[in-house]
Amino acid sequence: MSGLHVRRFGNAGAPAVVCLHGVTSWGGHFETLATRLAPGHRVLAPDLHGHGDSGREPPWRIGDHLAHLDVALGAQARVWLGHSFGGRLAFEWAAANPDGVDRLVLLDPAILVPPHVALWAAENARPERRYASFEEAIDRRFEESQLHRAPRGLVEAELLHHLVEEADGWRYRYSQAAVVAAYGEMATPPPPFGSVRMPTLLVLGEKSYLPYDHLLEAHRSALGELLEVVAVPGGHTVLWDALDETVAAVEAFLARTA
Repeated sequence: MSGLHVRRFGNAGAPAVVCLHGVTSWGGHFETLATRLAPGHRVLAPDLHGHGDSGREPPWRIGDHLAHLDVALGAQARVWLGHSFGGRLAFEWAAANPDGVDRLVLLDPAILVPPHVALWAAENARPERRYASFEEAIDRRFEESQLHRAPRGLVEAELLHHLVEEADGWRYRYSQAAVVAAYGEMATPPPPFGSVRMPTLLVLGEKSYLPYDHLLEAHRSALGELLEVVAVPGGHTVLWDALDETVAAVEAFLARTA
């Protein structure tokens, strides 16, 4: 099993938060969040299998991702945070390790994506994403991620390290095959909400293309007062479209549940 590349931000002596990104992204997506959470917390942000500087080879099932996370991180943190597919993985990790996770943060998570949405997303991920210039890549990212409010400078600063220039253009550092496979996994049934009973923050983008209405009532019913729901302006990528609002919600949640 090839190892995951883990990006580490903050004071090594501070309590750790594992942050899991979504498909097409990378661990560096959480650097700005880590800066805002310091010095009270440090961030461990792996590049998921198939992404960034981690291995590419299949299989790419949820269970395989969890096995890679176990080898790379084990019990290094008791707070887990995930965005999109990373939210599904954080949820799965908490279900499998209920005594090892104290708090869970889900940023517009892909806990259970309706099949028609997963099919649309997988088909959309099939064409090769290669761009003539860095500027074109940024322009297209605003379209591809349906960004509404993200500051261009924020997106540029992150993607400067996630895009690479080759002889025939710029491309992202991820496997398209792994991305397509992940959308199929997001359409599979997750563990019951009642199996993940811990303080949980759920941050939802008000204009996200990823629906959560079909899950919200069941999630609230299962967790009761353990679940806090915060809606932030903008779309699915909340750490771009609603950075300040999302960081404020995460900071308040971690402080209140410490």
